[in-house]
Amino acid sequence: MITLTIDGAEITVEPGTTVLQACQIAGAEIPHFCFHERLSITGSCRMCLVEMEKSPKPIASCAMPVGEGMVIRTDTESVKHARQGVMEFLLINHPLDCPICDQGGECDLQDQAMAYGRGLSRYGENKRAVEEKDFGPLIKTVMTRCIHCTRCVRFMDEVAGVAQLGGLWRGEELEIATVIESGLDSELSGNIIDLCPVGALTSKPYAFAARSWELVKTETVDVMDAVGGNIRVDTRGPQVMRILPRLNEAVNQEWLADKSRFACDGLRRQRLDRPYLRGSSGSLEPATWDQAFAAVRDRLSGVDGSRIGAIAGDLCEAESMTALKDLMTALRCPNLDCRQDGAKLDPSARVGYLFNSTIAGIDIADLCLLIGTDPRHEAPIVNARLRQRWLAGGFTIGTVGPETRLTYPSSRLGAGPRTLQEIAEGKHEFCAALAAAERPMLILGMGALRRDDGAAVLAAARAIAERYTFLSDDWNGFNVLQAAAARVGGLDLGLVPGTGGLDTTGMIDAAESGALEVLYLLGADEIDTSRFGAAFVVYQGHHGDAGAQRADVVLPGAAYTEKPGHYVNTEGRVQRARRAADPPGDAREDWTILRALSEVLGRTLPYDDVGALRARMIEIAPHFAAPDDLTPAPWAPFGTTGAMDPAPFAAAIANYYMTDPISRASETMAECTRVFVPDDAMAATGGDGS
Repeated sequence: MITLTIDGAEITVEPGTTVLQACQIAGAEIPHFCFHERLSITGSCRMCLVEMEKSPKPIASCAMPVGEGMVIRTDTESVKHARQGVMEFLLINHPLDCPICDQGGECDLQDQAMAYGRGLSRYGENKRAVEEKDFGPLIKTVMTRCIHCTRCVRFMDEVAGVAQLGGLWRGEELEIATVIESGLDSELSGNIIDLCPVGALTSKPYAFAARSWELVKTETVDVMDAVGGNIRVDTRGPQVMRILPRLNEAVNQEWLADKSRFACDGLRRQRLDRPYLRGSSGSLEPATWDQAFAAVRDRLSGVDGSRIGAIAGDLCEAESMTALKDLMTALRCPNLDCRQDGAKLDPSARVGYLFNSTIAGIDIADLCLLIGTDPRHEAPIVNARLRQRWLAGGFTIGTVGPETRLTYPSSRLGAGPRTLQEIAEGKHEFCAALAAAERPMLILGMGALRRDDGAAVLAAARAIAERYTFLSDDWNGFNVLQAAAARVGGLDLGLVPGTGGLDTTGMIDAAESGALEVLYLLGADEIDTSRFGAAFVVYQGHHGDAGAQRADVVLPGAAYTEKPGHYVNTEGRVQRARRAADPPGDAREDWTILRALSEVLGRTLPYDDVGALRARMIEIAPHFAAPDDLTPAPWAPFGTTGAMDPAPFAAAIANYYMTDPISRASETMAECTRVFVPDDAMAATGGDGS
């Protein structure tokens, strides 16, 4: 430990701490633009100047490591004048754009000019102008405002792992630009908007839409993937204007994936705002809630529970899934599933479907084996954490599956189950690295588990974990990377087939053959609705997507920003989401729809308010009583040992920008698809990339 004096007070800090960080620990405010604790140090803005005893001039505190006995002063007259001079210099070429700048009201330059600037400039020369750059559909540039802090360059290079930004030319001619004339092809590019301390980089979809002081800010949870990133939803009236990340070191740190940030315009389009019934003409016609419920009641009358099926989608919160499960139980229906993609996850052992190492645990792993997964597109935040660990050194990465464009070096060990079997039997050359690792981890993705032999693949991955040092008293390196926000919660709550019941694939086959008469879809859209045959389909959801187009009865629900609820992320972490806006028209919270329907069906669910419903959730899965806590799952057998199809693993996601009803309704995501997704990927998925 190192002891130093800051403004007359002694403090003790860790070796390697910078003077700026030590000052912050001591409670002294140090202005800065270029410094960011998650990025490398450049010392380029000079705003963080402080006095150091025995130094002939002020020092840049962000670039100076602490030393034993160091004496620092942050509030002297010379420091004040130095900061005023730096601010005056920074503003020489900065345009007077504050009235029209989207950064206004939350701009670091604006705030620090007020707190540390002179309030006037002695420079009368013409300001320079810089040509605008095309950073793609998401980032709006006004590069004349740029102060060359290089935060964006360092983020793209170090965190995103896509080195497409750099500084061109020198001196007054210096410009931040893309290396080639193209957009920023990264799933994390939107974070440079948050990092930019001036208005040089702002959100293109949000441009000139609102001011920060007009917005109501709600802290909630993201559902665009299974990471459960912590977010802030900014609304004006009933409309979601933008989504920003919140700090959570254990989950998303302070980053947010582009789909989570920019797909929010999809919440305004193709919404279901009233019930619909399919009329005699074959088209959906508006109806009242009473008419819709009556139609469901009449069709279910006399139908045996074994001829009813229910599928929960990927964006459902735990409350609605609990109500769906209880309603199906009351109807004596064993055909229930939350795995709408057909993933062969074993619900009997929780350890077999969780990311057991935890996302933060990546930081202490020393080897990673990726099986049938592309974390860059399935979970960009997890991918950034893997890159962060690789940058620290001593981290070996091997992949089994299709070719991927990861943001860190990896060794492709093979394409499919044959390689997996060789590793499990100790016959692959990578086994030596596995045996030498102290904290290895494997990440098993949906590309390996969605296959017909997914249960055997799961068992083979378990065999690898048991053969090598993946398991110890304080470490569990077996991880499943879920792709759906609702999946872990659904498995925890038991939304799986009952005794003799059908899973998703079985229900679709039964509907096609006529063995299943009624199918209830709770936000389930990632399924082949053309195979439902003559089945009567009830769709409850918030967008007019695939499920609603096939439905005979449509019940309008609320999107994730429009209802309170609980989601369980891929680690098994229970997180509470909050309502940021009201659902449109006659749409209602999903659990209340199921509760009202149960009463019409004569199977009234035993809860009248959300408190009683959550008590029921805790009864089923006690860990719902402790949001944000992680309870390690005990190791147990899972998967089914058997022959595996030698066909290579396929990618789980072809088009990152369109994977759910919200992102498919987003004009911003449609433009990203046009710019960034190759035509062959679109053709392979039938046009929408999902």
